Amino acid sequence: MPAGELRHTESSSEVEGEAWVWAQIKAEARRDAEAEPALASYLYSTILSHSSLKRSLSFHLGNKLCSSTLLSTLLYDLFLNTFSSDPSLLAAAVADLRAAHERDPACVSFSHCLLNYKGFLACQAHRVAHKLWIQSRRPLALALHSRIADVFAVDIHPAARIGKGVLFDHATGVVVGETAVIGNNVSILHHVTLGGTGKAGGDRHPKIGDGVLIGASATILGNVKIGEGAKIGAGSVVLIDVPPRTTAVGNPARLVGGKERPSKLEDVPG
Repeated sequence: MPAGELRHTESSSEVEGEAWVWAQIKAEARRDAEAEPALASYLYSTILSHSSLKRSLSFHLGNKLCSSTLLSTLLYDLFLNTFSSDPSLLAAAVADLRAAHERDPACVSFSHCLLNYKGFLACQAHRVAHKLWIQSRRPLALALHSRIADVFAVDIHPAARIGKGVLFDHATGVVVGETAVIGNNVSILHHVTLGGTGKAGGDRHPKIGDGVLIGASATILGNVKIGEGAKIGAGSVVLIDVPPRTTAVGNPARLVGGKERPSKLEDVPG
C-alpha cells in the first residue's frame, strides 16, 4: 500500500481501540469537569453529551471551523457523514490521538489532545477535505482548507496524502504542498514546509516515509524521498533524497556520516 493511503475497512482491533480511547476520553472529561467546574459546561457539550468519538470530534471541528457563512451545523453534518462513510478516517484519528499521547510529553491526556491540539484537529479536518477532493467536491474541499489555515495556522493542500499515527507537534506554520505524501507514524514539528522548488509542475512535492522525524523549521523541497525512519534536523533545507534510517542536517542539508556511508539510526525517530 502506498504511503499515505488509508484502507477503507475497519478491523476488530481498530474498533476495540476506538472504544477504549473513547472510554478514556469520557473518563478524563468527567474528572476534569469535577476538578474545574468552570469547564463543566464546555466538557459536557463537547464530549460528555455525545455517544461516540466521531460525533464529539465532528461537533468540535464544526464549532472550531465555522464562520458567519459556513455554519457549525452544516460542518457538523459534513464531518459526521464523512467519518461515518469511511471508517478508516476515524481509525486514523484514533492512531493520531495515541501518537500524541505516547510521543509528546506535554500531552497530559487523550481529551487534552482532542480539545486543544490544533495539529491534531487540523489533521482530522484535512482528512475530510482530502476525501472531498478525491470525490471531486473540490470547491468545498478548498473552502474547508482555507478555514483550516485561518483557524489553526496549518496549511495542508486537500490533495496531499497523510497516513495515520501522525503527530503535528505545535503545528503552527506547517505547510504541505499538493502532491506531498506523508507516511504512517511520522512526527512533524512547527514551521515545517513540504514544498515545491518553483521550477516544476506535476508531481513536485516531497514523499515522507513511515517513522520519519522532521525537526522544527525544516524545509524539504521538490519531489524528493525521505526514507523510512530518517531524521531531518531542525532548520535544515533538504533538496536531496534521504536514505532510510539516516540523518540529514544543515543548509543545504547533508547526510551525517557522509553521502557514501551515512550513519545509520538504530531506532525509528518518528
